[in-house]
Amino acid sequence: MPLAALTAVLLDRLLGEVSRWHPLVGFGQLAARLERQLNRRSLAGGAIAWLLAVGPWVGLAVWLHPLAPFAIDVVLLYFALGAQSLCEHAVAIARPLQEGRLDEARQRVGWIVSRETSSLDESGVAKAGVESVLENGNDAIFGTLFWFALLGGPGALLFRLANTLDAMWGYRTERYNLFGRFAARFDDALNFIPARLTALTYALLGRTRTALACWRTQAPGWDSPNAGPVMAAGAGSLGVRCGGAAIYHGHEEIRPPLGDGPAPVAADLQRAITLVRRSLWLWLAVLFIISGALHA
Repeated sequence: MPLAALTAVLLDRLLGEVSRWHPLVGFGQLAARLERQLNRRSLAGGAIAWLLAVGPWVGLAVWLHPLAPFAIDVVLLYFALGAQSLCEHAVAIARPLQEGRLDEARQRVGWIVSRETSSLDESGVAKAGVESVLENGNDAIFGTLFWFALLGGPGALLFRLANTLDAMWGYRTERYNLFGRFAARFDDALNFIPARLTALTYALLGRTRTALACWRTQAPGWDSPNAGPVMAAGAGSLGVRCGGAAIYHGHEEIRPPLGDGPAPVAADLQRAITLVRRSLWLWLAVLFIISGALHA
């Protein structure tokens, strides 16, 4: 399994995200269709839609897995990982921000965050980018690897599809508050342990004491039980301060502070990318060590 994980990570690094016919894009279209048909703003409807969206694909993966375990693991993990794509999106924000092209940087960061970005200043763009890199490091990489380590390719697929539905349906708006609650809670459960392992990894690879202190004191004030530890520890590790005011769906939200230090600048986006990449290689090393110990 560690060799399959390394192979998938290398494929992701070399090939990046599939530009056409990506399975997650098709899954998103299916999920949107199910939501339009089944959203009666009820918990039951949301749970049924979730099962219809996720169940058949995970069931198929489980059925196919014994036929070619290594190949299935590599393919599923490759499509589930988003490491290279995340880094490329972050670089696409940092470069124009460093070169003074603020409008382009605003547009680019708007592709990976749900807040409104049209009025952000340079610091606001950098902050949004850093927060997204840190949080998506868990969602697109480490949560996927955790469930891959436990359940192989089908586990990685389950996590990634569940996380995608949370991103699509897990909003506290009138439309999604009840319908998307099952998706949000299921994702919270799947992410509980991986998020804390991600936070610990960020802390170990940066300003450890500051990161752990920020995790302990700031994460409880964050709405998300999993994003709070990840972003607090990540921002503390980098020595920057995130959080604060942001506009979501036309309404300003005053969010608790995250991290400690000055507001992020463009260069901190690259530092966040480096932190995520170093964390990824550490996770792979740990997988090999654990596997070797179990088979010794």
